[in-house]
Amino acid sequence: MAEVDAHSQEEHFDVLTRTGQKTGISKPRGDVHRDGDYHRAVHVWIFAESTQELLLQKRADCKDSWAGFWDISSAGHISAGDSSLITARRELEEELGIILPKDAFEMIFIFLQECVTNDGKFINNEFNDVYLVTTLDPIPLEAFTLQETEVSAVKYISYEEYKRLLAKEDPEYVPYDVNEQYGQLFDIIARRYKENTVARSLSLQKQLQRYAPVSLNAELTGLTDADREALVILVKAATILDEIFHLQVWYSNPALRDWLKEHTDASQMDKLKWMYYLINKSPWSCLDANEAFLTTADSAVKFLPEATKPVTGWKGLEYRAAFPMLKPPGANFYPPDMDKTEFELWKSSLTVDQQQDATGFFNVIKRHSEFSLDSSLNGNTAESKNHSVGSTPDLYTIPFSQEYNAFLTQAAELLHKAGNLTSSPSLKRLLHSKGDAFLSNDYYDSDIAWMELDSKLDVTIGPYETYEDALFGYKATFEAFIGVRDDKATGQLKLFGDNLQVLEQNLPLDDVYKSKDVISAPIRVIELLYNAGDVKGPQTVAFNLPNDERIVKDRGTSMVILKNVSEAKFKHILQPIADVCITKEQQELVDFESFFTHTICHECCHGIGPHTITLPNGRESTVRLELQELHSALEEAKADIVGLWALKFLIDKDLLPKSLLKSMYVSFLAGCFRSVRFGLEEAHGKGQALQFNWLHKQGAFILNHDETFSVDFDKIEGAVESLSREILTIQAKGDKGAAKLLLQKHCTMTDPLKVALQRLEKVQVPVDIVPTFPVAENILKQNH
Repeated sequence: MAEVDAHSQEEHFDVLTRTGQKTGISKPRGDVHRDGDYHRAVHVWIFAESTQELLLQKRADCKDSWAGFWDISSAGHISAGDSSLITARRELEEELGIILPKDAFEMIFIFLQECVTNDGKFINNEFNDVYLVTTLDPIPLEAFTLQETEVSAVKYISYEEYKRLLAKEDPEYVPYDVNEQYGQLFDIIARRYKENTVARSLSLQKQLQRYAPVSLNAELTGLTDADREALVILVKAATILDEIFHLQVWYSNPALRDWLKEHTDASQMDKLKWMYYLINKSPWSCLDANEAFLTTADSAVKFLPEATKPVTGWKGLEYRAAFPMLKPPGANFYPPDMDKTEFELWKSSLTVDQQQDATGFFNVIKRHSEFSLDSSLNGNTAESKNHSVGSTPDLYTIPFSQEYNAFLTQAAELLHKAGNLTSSPSLKRLLHSKGDAFLSNDYYDSDIAWMELDSKLDVTIGPYETYEDALFGYKATFEAFIGVRDDKATGQLKLFGDNLQVLEQNLPLDDVYKSKDVISAPIRVIELLYNAGDVKGPQTVAFNLPNDERIVKDRGTSMVILKNVSEAKFKHILQPIADVCITKEQQELVDFESFFTHTICHECCHGIGPHTITLPNGRESTVRLELQELHSALEEAKADIVGLWALKFLIDKDLLPKSLLKSMYVSFLAGCFRSVRFGLEEAHGKGQALQFNWLHKQGAFILNHDETFSVDFDKIEGAVESLSREILTIQAKGDKGAAKLLLQKHCTMTDPLKVALQRLEKVQVPVDIVPTFPVAENILKQNH
């Protein structure tokens, strides 16, 4: 009887497949090692930057493997139902008595260890999440509180010396093959601290040169005095949304930003880091498939006086606020160690309303166990008990209004203040309803108010786009666009809105999937005065909102086009691209009117085609929910290609001039090279590669002997229609498998694309613009 009881007390592990996925089975520790089941563990390395040393622990003599050997700073199995980062934090606290927040841990790689010890009785098939904690100086050895059953001693050793000992298989150290996967630990440290600053400076300069600096102005003459007063307050509100966005990208991102800003004058290199960070708003480069251009060694230093027991004469622990080398697909909307399987399992346990919250735009997903750990870190034990996990699922949702409360309260006050000032009734309604939404987390009324905005001072502010959530595409980021409406250009655009239903009825798509009640999108053309929040890297020329399917279904969408941004991109980027990539005979066909008209049509076409759909099994759903992370790229491609189809349709109906026909195709071809340069990780770049490769395959785009490109006007119409049909049908069926196949097949850097990009590289045409806003900057200076 006692033996059964002991067995039931034994720690259980989640059993994994050979590829590291959860099987849904958990088993006692002894059985897992006896049977050789795959399971998960964590390795935590403490690295002292000033001495370039790693901390090692000596395993206790009572351990069931490698007793008495020197090993990793701290390590441990992940118990069934537990998560990786929580385990790493807990192990460090239990084994060494060090309490650290999550931003001290940098996940550097996953190491699969397969070995047999103890005469074949102990089989270890283990996926190890390897974390690096970077402290400025070594922690004094007397500051550690060692767990006697696990650790008998600790010491620091130079990482290079440790690597040599492992390479020669020193009998006092637990073996790791430094020529295989585990060598990454030493390579990462070496790369980080032995870099060539000259080469790195040149690399950052080259990255910066891809952006053409552009000053964007707008005429304020049409604004009333009241609106000018409101404008001052709105610019301030927009800067608060910028704070939220930085936090949404990654949790140690605001600390990194403040640190870089503070040190910008330290050296030329620090200045370059700050300039490039300002463009990307994160340590990952938008134009390089989100590759990190900074490392944790560049990051903010944080001071924790109470992370360990006190030591006389030592002020306490200083560490670097870490961020991973690979941009986290879930941004800061989900726990960093949560995977899709865990989310889906949790979601299936929820009620319908709770599921809507979990997949909704305006909530973040957190862990109870993380809350408990953070509470104990802050000495708040009473609250942590309420959040203890037990057998309940670890994940829970928190509304934006709570998560970003301090920021949103400030922003809401400013919006109400601006709302009281403005002379426009529709802007007044928008600002008051948006201010309320920031605190209630219900954005429905404020989104309707935004769609009905009819004001010279044009404002878009709130959580909208979901590109940052690359895990599911569910969560919205905060952004702000403030501009002055161009009444003349806005008036010319009525044509598109008036013909949206006609376009829907004639789409190259089976009639059964067509909507009977498309609502035309009101279009506003503005001159941009200021933007903030999710406006990093390549700048948007237009946006079509809201993304909330309830509103899209009931009211359609509304669109804002940024004319001065379009003009800047055409002048600095599209024209030079055409000069290099388009054949001489067709170069003059590239013009601003075609480029701008297609931009408008692209945004209108977000409003047609499938949105709310009925699946083959009769269930109602939406394209976004079914296609998940593939939705953004496919939706961008749809708006583009159906936009071309729609322009041809309107020209045939004599609603647009015939002179547009050839120039829109050639301008589109030049535009393909512009967007693909954003990288195939980015939704617009991905969508553009798909279109270019499809049209090239169909013979509609031709690569000439002199490495220039041209349009075959006889083939382009059919090719545009066939791709439009393909994408629209996949969306109508909510067919994620077909979407994946289409993107895998055509979203590749094919030879013709490489030819074009190499030519552009040679003449160094900028990839995008980086705007400055003199009017807004003056406002901010005066109010500082």
